[in-house]
Amino acid sequence: MELIEISGLLLLLLAVLLAGGVWIAIALMACGWVGMQFVGGGIPAGSVLATTIWGNSASWTLAALPLFIWMGEILFRTKLSEEMFRGLAPWLNWLPGRLMHVNVLACGIFGSVSGSSAATCATVAKIALPELKKRGYDDMVSLGSLAGAGTLGILIPPSITMVVYAVAANVSIIQIFLAGFLPGLLVMALYSGYIAVWSLANPQKSPPPEPRMSFREKLKESTNLIPVALLIALVFLTLLLGWATATECAAWGVLGSLAIAWWSGSLSWDSFWASVMGTTRITCMIMLILAGASFMSTSMAYTGIPQALASWVDGLHLSPYALIAALTVMYILLGTALDGISMIVLTTAVVIPMVKTAGFDLIWFGIFLILVVEMAEVSPPVGFNLFVLQTMSGKDSNTVALASLPFFFLLVAAVAIITVFPSIVMVLPQMAFPD
Repeated sequence: MELIEISGLLLLLLAVLLAGGVWIAIALMACGWVGMQFVGGGIPAGSVLATTIWGNSASWTLAALPLFIWMGEILFRTKLSEEMFRGLAPWLNWLPGRLMHVNVLACGIFGSVSGSSAATCATVAKIALPELKKRGYDDMVSLGSLAGAGTLGILIPPSITMVVYAVAANVSIIQIFLAGFLPGLLVMALYSGYIAVWSLANPQKSPPPEPRMSFREKLKESTNLIPVALLIALVFLTLLLGWATATECAAWGVLGSLAIAWWSGSLSWDSFWASVMGTTRITCMIMLILAGASFMSTSMAYTGIPQALASWVDGLHLSPYALIAALTVMYILLGTALDGISMIVLTTAVVIPMVKTAGFDLIWFGIFLILVVEMAEVSPPVGFNLFVLQTMSGKDSNTVALASLPFFFLLVAAVAIITVFPSIVMVLPQMAFPD
């Protein structure tokens, strides 16, 4: 059977299983097992399943995931998140979309700390979704903006995915980190711009503006921001100054959340235990999906589909801009079946020589690749942020995928912008490391 037919069969099987209500992780593992049956050499699918799940789960980096989720649970359970929204509301009252912009801002700030798309999406969703729903904001735009903005965890440095690319392409990690800042701000501006335009076009779907306040009253309300702002500053500065790794920063975040909740008098045994159990449920869900996705990625690697697709693009002998367009389509297709890190690892050996021959800088291409990996995070049927939000919101997969569609196209627009204006990516690395 041809590779294109195998990939089509696997995607069809995955769609049928998900539509039938099978658990996401189980559906991914089933597709991975079926894919392994097309591999010659008698490779035992069961043994690969066991070693892949253990190898991808026993990670020090992943230890940050439950800790960041726990921090979000503590903020949610002890009403610190409600105080944060009360503090932000007076300052955003003039902006179309008002508090929906908090999704973008919070994901941008938290993404710079966590470096993980899953942790960013889950933590901010836990804090923001109940508050926005309570205040009467539109569910679809709230979900879509969280799905899109949650991907900022891998674009705004530090980022695990950036490190993987830098190692695979043999380029400077620091330059890749510097290159991610301005594109990250660009994506945030596109998201906030869309929210503002949508709000102006649909005034009936937005809650009425809150009563106007004097500057003194705004400052008084903003005292609600102080505890959470101090917590974010603690975590961010600890990481920025090199005092701790991302995982250790997550532990500091949990400790800071508990201390602030205790100081404000909102920490009780019931709220503490509820935060622990909520963290356990969300972490188990995400880890199980990660295990299924890693096995499916391994299965795809054994079949050789990603390498074959990259080789096919190489054989077209395209012009530089046509090559970027073809690679964008290729990675979007791969994103329907592979996680971001697997996409990079499996294709860079073939793609990097193509890109260098076409005259593109490898630092610029790294940011391009991060952006298309972000697209994969919100691409049905296996966009990971869609799975996270499906569980967090209780909505079905079709609803979450439809809500995220405008933000997917905004990422496509971001790729087009950095392709036409590559200096957006290159200006900071060139300033820091002049030739």
